[in-house]
Amino acid sequence: MELYRSHVLVCGGTGCTSSGSAKLIERFEEQLKEKGLDKEVKVIRTGCFGLCEAGPVVIVYPEGTFYSRVKEEDVDEIVSEHLLKGRKVQRLVYVDHKTQESSAQKSLAEIGFYKQQMRVALRNCGVIDPENIDEYIAFDGYKALAKALTEMTPEQVIQEVLDSGLRGRGGAGFPTGKKWQFARASQAEHKYFVCNADEGDPGAFMDRSLLEGDPHAILEAMAIGGYAIGADEGWIYVRAEYPIAVKRLEKAIAQAHEYGLLGENIFGTDFSFDIHIRLGAGAFVCGEETALMASIEGRRGEPKPKPPFPAVKGLFDSPTNINNVETLGNIAQIILKGADWFKSIGTERSTGTKVFALGGKINNTGLVEVPMGIPLRTIIEDIGGGCPNGKKFKAVQTGGPSGGCIPAELLDTPVEYDTLTAIGAMMGSGGMIVMDEDNCMVDIARFFLDFTVDESCGKCTPCRVGTRRMLEILERITQGKGEEGDIEKLEELAESIKNSALCGLGQTAPNPVLSTLKYFRHEYEAHIKEKRCPAHHCQALLNYEITDACRGCTACARKCPVSAITGNVKEKHVIDQQKCIKCGSCIATCKFGAIVKK
Repeated sequence: MELYRSHVLVCGGTGCTSSGSAKLIERFEEQLKEKGLDKEVKVIRTGCFGLCEAGPVVIVYPEGTFYSRVKEEDVDEIVSEHLLKGRKVQRLVYVDHKTQESSAQKSLAEIGFYKQQMRVALRNCGVIDPENIDEYIAFDGYKALAKALTEMTPEQVIQEVLDSGLRGRGGAGFPTGKKWQFARASQAEHKYFVCNADEGDPGAFMDRSLLEGDPHAILEAMAIGGYAIGADEGWIYVRAEYPIAVKRLEKAIAQAHEYGLLGENIFGTDFSFDIHIRLGAGAFVCGEETALMASIEGRRGEPKPKPPFPAVKGLFDSPTNINNVETLGNIAQIILKGADWFKSIGTERSTGTKVFALGGKINNTGLVEVPMGIPLRTIIEDIGGGCPNGKKFKAVQTGGPSGGCIPAELLDTPVEYDTLTAIGAMMGSGGMIVMDEDNCMVDIARFFLDFTVDESCGKCTPCRVGTRRMLEILERITQGKGEEGDIEKLEELAESIKNSALCGLGQTAPNPVLSTLKYFRHEYEAHIKEKRCPAHHCQALLNYEITDACRGCTACARKCPVSAITGNVKEKHVIDQQKCIKCGSCIATCKFGAIVKK
């Protein structure tokens, strides 16, 4: 076994890969060889570290030095200074947005972004090489499967998951143990265990990052689940636009077969289990379990009425259990450490942790995992570092297109399934998009509904027609053509769709509209009654005006594409509102801040 004095961990998740982390790895290996350090220092491509905003990320151990935004040309300096001479490259060390403190003398757990997180599902992401099964095994990998197969009955495995209180992390929050129990009770020659990795919410990348950073954890959990319900075959339904995740899953399955951890008679028992991958084409509706199964079978991904539920008649007409990626990411730890350990995290009705993809108007964009019950304020302000450029926080959208917008006055709301539902939002799969004072909430509702309309499979009339009618009203409102009664029409349509749509996509599609109407009704009224956008966002409702700060430099007049600005040199200029196309080029050009939106 080779021993190294230092390890250089380079993020190999999609975010950092798109920023050039693969070239960093190549450069590190070249420089280490050139300096004669290749036998002393090992470079490891890991999964996502979480702090995507700081990527590409490089961490040097044993010191734990956190380097951010590393470029290919920075590698030579890290090798020659840090790895050869033992001197940290201070200019590359991560600096906290909020405190402006350098992390040079801090461990990863002491950095503000990580301080209040607790990693369970993401425990190995950014820690191990996801393409090396030996590293997963070194971190107790497949130990839970061995325990389940050799020390526990299927019923005991299900009871442990039931006792843990684990609820589905895909959105609905249904108790995972009960799902397994229902599938176990069904009698059939064949049963299937399915992993739903069809992550379609705008801004969501939790499942992708877990698959990229710790694929064996999902395989192990599926094997445990297969044993528990009596299935001999598993399917992972993953988006084709996740090429890194797909590649690592394929490699992990091959390695597990090689080690005898998938296939026939696992751990010398009579349990046999195999896993296949099915690539999805990116249809949002295929996140719904019946549509997902239809797609695996090679049919068009459309939802079916329930009952029968998948646990009775699912994939290929056989009993089937479906869990999403993050749910499965918790299974091995529950079996290894016990239900009481898992229940000690979070709250009574929402146990464990939850992973969120934090995006939008937030300083620390990235992947976070926090104990259930933590206040939203802690996630937004402490972990996320607040809104950039000193802007005021306005709202946060949780649950993607199916969720709701939570306003600033509810920022102390604890993150729990039932609490979020009570205020008109939902946990969802874990997308969390932050908005500041410049966001128009009417336009935000329009954006999410536009997504839903585009992704509707069209099978049922309420979703196919109803959501389109709602979108048409929202478009009129944002274009300054709103009418009295539009708000009431939106509410009536929303309730009708919620009560009559066939699947969860249609039933929850009106949520962004209803939540923004609940907390930001005044913005809708301003658009309709005053023909004004309070956030100065909707172009059709804006007027650009030149203030007394104008120096008469003529730059704006020269830049205007329709010659709507006139005035003499060194005199205040004027905008002809009839000619103005509201393109914003004048504001972008003015160096004196003399042009404002009203």
